[in-house]
Parts: sequence; structure tokens; C-alpha cells
Amino acid sequence: MSNWSNPWLLAVLAPALIALGAALHRAWEARQARARRRIPKHWPLNTRALANSEEARVWHWLARAFYDHHVMIKLPVTRFTLPRDREQGMHWYRLLGSVYCTFTICKPDGRVVGCVDVPGPAGLPRSARSLKHSLLTQCGLPYWVVRSASLPTVAEIRAEFLGESPATQALREREQEESAIIAAQTNLRTVLTRQRSNRQIDFAPLSNWPNSANGSLRSDFNSQWQDDNSFLMPLDSRRGDLL
Repeated sequence: MSNWSNPWLLAVLAPALIALGAALHRAWEARQARARRRIPKHWPLNTRALANSEEARVWHWLARAFYDHHVMIKLPVTRFTLPRDREQGMHWYRLLGSVYCTFTICKPDGRVVGCVDVPGPAGLPRSARSLKHSLLTQCGLPYWVVRSASLPTVAEIRAEFLGESPATQALREREQEESAIIAAQTNLRTVLTRQRSNRQIDFAPLSNWPNSANGSLRSDFNSQWQDDNSFLMPLDSRRGDLL
């Protein structure tokens, strides 16, 4: 009789073979897991735009409407909300970790004033819209869903997000225009001052030139300079500020 047919031998070998198979399977799974975690030398990824064409049109409009704020794109709500009960933080993070708005408007100090969603080609699921509307409004943040073809007025969205009245908005726009004018005037003065300084350096008095033809050369040179640069140096040679 063969030893392999001995029931006692089979009773001993069978569990050992099963344990060996299980150990080999666990080792194979661990190796596969390590391979998945290993950083590849060549990433199988390409770059892509943050926003599609519809989102980009709304993005540019929001940047003009909220010129004095920052427009963040596709920011998760867990980035600017905080659970009241810290012990439940992980639960709410797992629940809301994938919830984001297309655009989030925030102040220069990073405090959010409202969120905007742009529906995709298939629209915005009612459940997602209801969840974000309930969450954000209870946090005191306005939530709007807009399309590039039917945008609200700047006054309407600023009134909702910032509490501004039309008169306040008009005053802000006037202040912005005045600031731009003042900045342009300051820049122009700086440029003209630099140009005058360069002319004084480049065209030093001709008394340092050779004395033979000193007078005639100075006269001809000054005449040509005034003819060619009458915009920067008026022909009457009178000094005075342009602004």
C-alpha cells in the first residue's frame, strides 16, 4: 500500500498544504499591494484644464464681478467648514469629502462669502443641489447655481453675497476708477522724470567738447533735438510740469 493513501498521512498533510496555500496567497496580495503603492518612474497622467468652456465663461464673469475678492475653483466644502463636535469630525469628513462647489468667493483674508455652481452638460443632480443649498445656507453662506447664458447682474450677486446696495456698488466702482486714474498719473510722472534725467546725462553741456566748432555744433544739435522731440521738449523751451 502506498504511503500517500494512508489516511493518517493525508490528515496531517491536508491542513499543512491549505496553510501553505493561504500563506502564499497572502504573500502574493502583499506584493501586489506594495506594487500599487510604489511611486512609478513614469506617471501615466497628462495635465488638463481646471475648468471647461462653460465654467471658464462664468469664472471670468465672477472675476470681474468680485474684483476685490478671490474666486477659488472647485474647493471642497470641508476646506472652509468645521464640525461643531470634533469627535464626529471623521464621520462628516467621509460624508462630505467629495462635495465641492464650482466656485467659492472669499475675502483677501480667506473667509468665504458665498459659493456658485455651474451645471454640467447633464445638469446638476437635485440631491447634490439640495445638499449643498441646505449645508451652505445653514452656515450663513449664499449658494447660487448659474449658467453663462443667463447670468445675474453684478449688483444682484454682490447684494446677495456681500449685502451691498446699488449705491454702495456705484461708489465702489467710482473709487476703483479714481484709483486707476491716480495710478496712471503717478506712473506717467515717473516715466517723464526718468526720461528727463536720461536726457540730462546723455546730452551734457557741449562746453566739454573740442573748442573748434563748439558754438555752431551746439546750435545745430539743439535745433535738431527740438525738431525731433517736440513732444517731450516743447519748442518754446519753457519749463513746467505736464500734470
